[in-house]
Amino acid sequence: MDLGIQGRVAMVAAGSKGLGKAAAAALLGEGCKVAICGRDPETLAMAKAELGGSVLAVSCDVTQPADLEDWYRDTLEAFGQVDILVTNTGGPPAATFLDLTEAQWDSGIQSTLMNVVRMSRLILPGMRDRGWGRIVHLTSLVAKQPLPLLTISSALRAGLSALTKTMATEFAADNVLVNALLPGHVLTDRQTHLAELRARKDGTTVEDYFLKANATIPMGRMGRPREIGDVIAFLCSERASYLTGASIQVDGGIIQSTY
Repeated sequence: MDLGIQGRVAMVAAGSKGLGKAAAAALLGEGCKVAICGRDPETLAMAKAELGGSVLAVSCDVTQPADLEDWYRDTLEAFGQVDILVTNTGGPPAATFLDLTEAQWDSGIQSTLMNVVRMSRLILPGMRDRGWGRIVHLTSLVAKQPLPLLTISSALRAGLSALTKTMATEFAADNVLVNALLPGHVLTDRQTHLAELRARKDGTTVEDYFLKANATIPMGRMGRPREIGDVIAFLCSERASYLTGASIQVDGGIIQSTY
């Protein structure tokens, strides 16, 4: 299927590894020019080499407004415009409600919410002027199915679904479509690292951890990064021309809510 986005320019946040890198790979596979960012220059350089194609890799901390502005400016200088934005960040601190400090809440808001607001504000005027744009907010299953230890993430990811809806309503007439993607458990390097930590804490093995985790997923396995990237590419495409304001779960069936 031709997704109709060859030559489009995409910015993919945290695109040097994990789900961001999978999104960048999928968009490159459809002929897009892609600007990725990340905090570690060495990891960025490795990702650029592995991805190949038309990739711009920029060192950027998405919690810093000046870094976001520099990344946006560098993308315009390299590719001329931005047609697609994929927002993406790591998770905020994990803890139950009474164990969280106000500083942790402030940090989570900056890293999970305000970077999305700032990135969107940078690219939306150009999209409106050209009458075409796609924004995908990469969030988490906790937007629909909160988890006790992920208090901040659960609150803010749900907020991002609301932001997705309000942005979609405001910009639909400009042919700027805004959706959120809610991945479940996906087998990334971070997932493996977390499995090692949890297995060590429980006095078990990584293999046992994954067996137990997979048993909680109706499909019986974790997702593959490419399975997330492919859905993102579709949401960014001409084929998704009547799809906006949705929070789409790609989770192997683990979310149990009906809405």
